[in-house]
Amino acid sequence: MPSPCPLDGKRVWVAGHRGLVGSALRRRLAAESCQVLTADRRAVDLRRPADVAAWLNANGPEAAVIAAGTVGGIADNAARPADYLVDNLAIAASTIPAAHGAGIGRLLYLGSACIYPRLAPQPIREDALLSAPLEPTNDAYAVAKIAGLKLVEAFRQQHAADYGAVMPANLYGPGDRFDSPGAHVIPALIARLHAAKQADAGTVEVWGSGRALREFLYVDDLADAVAFLLRRAAANDIINVGSGQEIAIGDLARLIADIVGFRGRLRFRPDLPEGVPRRILDTTRLDALGWRAATDLATGLARTYEWYRDAQAFCAR
Repeated sequence: MPSPCPLDGKRVWVAGHRGLVGSALRRRLAAESCQVLTADRRAVDLRRPADVAAWLNANGPEAAVIAAGTVGGIADNAARPADYLVDNLAIAASTIPAAHGAGIGRLLYLGSACIYPRLAPQPIREDALLSAPLEPTNDAYAVAKIAGLKLVEAFRQQHAADYGAVMPANLYGPGDRFDSPGAHVIPALIARLHAAKQADAGTVEVWGSGRALREFLYVDDLADAVAFLLRRAAANDIINVGSGQEIAIGDLARLIADIVGFRGRLRFRPDLPEGVPRRILDTTRLDALGWRAATDLATGLARTYEWYRDAQAFCAR
């Protein structure tokens, strides 16, 4: 096991600090004796290398987590593939070289489980990357993320940089995007079912057959895994982060309906896209280091719905 690399006294840059993952990272790193640095998007466009380099040289972080990106659900990925590809390529190409140029010694790049092939053997190991075709509904986003982790790999190989990449399972939690069509499946279902309950509607549509299997990871668990990995002395390679919990989308929709209190009917739409038939990550590498996710799905969903309900009530005042 790598020797510990304490965060005490370190200046840690969180890129994408206002997003779902970035917000969770700020919450988690607040418990460490480190200084969290953030760059407001009005001051620094993470797609512009000169802006990023100037900010890093002025602020001098010693470690970085690249959690920035353009993200969304199946519908938004299908509607805006050029935006997903251009934005995410630009962010990776700006932040990672600039971090190395500014002398940042420790970096973790946040990717996504969608980088893996559509029909990869399950659970998916890290070495499944680029072994077969991607899922067409989000291949633009996946290609950009693969380019980012390959850039990390290149800096590690060419410059012996202590840079690594983290591939989380499908994320959810407080601060997610609940607006459609940009929302992922959990926030989209929460918003739809909550609205249906408020309107006393009898039916809610769910994209797909309901049979697709997914693994979901509570975002604060991911933030804890990132803090855990930052304390390791060597980034080494790609590492999967998952919950080990798998659920069919139909069962997920019924679980959320119970939590929300929606008593109507769920109408599944097999004529609409549902993505890969199954995706669960092999977390053997992370398990060997001694980290496990702490939040079960029902608990995480209840916390997420409570956050959403409170946010809706606040906005309605």
